[in-house]
Amino acid sequence: MTIPDLLPLLGILIVAAGLAGLLAGLFGVGGGIILVPAYYYVFETMQMGGSQIMQVCLATSLASIIVTSARSVLAHNRRGAVDWAVLRGWAPGIAAGALLGVLVAAALRSDTLALVFAALAGAVGLFLLLGQPHWRIAPQMPRGLTRAVLSPLVGFFSVLMGIGGGSFGVPLMTLYSVPMHRAVATAAGFGLLIAAPSVAAFLFVPIADAPPWTLGAVNGPAFLATVCMTVLTAPLGARLAHALPALLLRRIFAVFILIVALNMLRKVLWT
Repeated sequence: MTIPDLLPLLGILIVAAGLAGLLAGLFGVGGGIILVPAYYYVFETMQMGGSQIMQVCLATSLASIIVTSARSVLAHNRRGAVDWAVLRGWAPGIAAGALLGVLVAAALRSDTLALVFAALAGAVGLFLLLGQPHWRIAPQMPRGLTRAVLSPLVGFFSVLMGIGGGSFGVPLMTLYSVPMHRAVATAAGFGLLIAAPSVAAFLFVPIADAPPWTLGAVNGPAFLATVCMTVLTAPLGARLAHALPALLLRRIFAVFILIVALNMLRKVLWT
């Protein structure tokens, strides 16, 4: 495929990435849960949907998360909000779970991964919709066996969705009594721990019928469009977020995620 043939793809990706950045900034989460369905739609629309296209969506989303999470961690660290003790304690398990997630994702068909994404996104959406801010499991973050079990699960399920640490890390930490602003800041570090090792592994995953300019499972045009546009649009979404009540934003985002999950389910089962 020549460069002129790639221009429509790049244009659609720029629009999708810009919208993802806006929504990510508005709802206070990483863009992965928005980007993966957007990539899936774009590649399917451009008739580039092979039997492993979901692997490309997951890997490309995680590659962009390396950049956005690094910027976020630095910004939060300047305010002293990152809990480095939690990051150090949870890092080995999260990274190990992320690598296991790559191995599982590489072995599954695209349709199966899409179903997994829909199921996990639905679970996240329901928690955001029905969960209460006062819910608590314990007064502090777990250690020992509990941490050894939970930390790989965070990395594993995040890779299967192509997302960073926010969607699982923030609810988990708030359930263990971590203040919301500290949970958000520390979850950005989770994103790096998830994305960096998984992307390194995805670069060596062979993809049949991959979209043009794809290295391993990471698509170059989609990655560049995402990084460029989210840098521009995420701050705008963040400014809009301050104009709306936090609980209303949580409920709106929950409904949005449930719609995304149901649409992904529809595309897999009925097309």
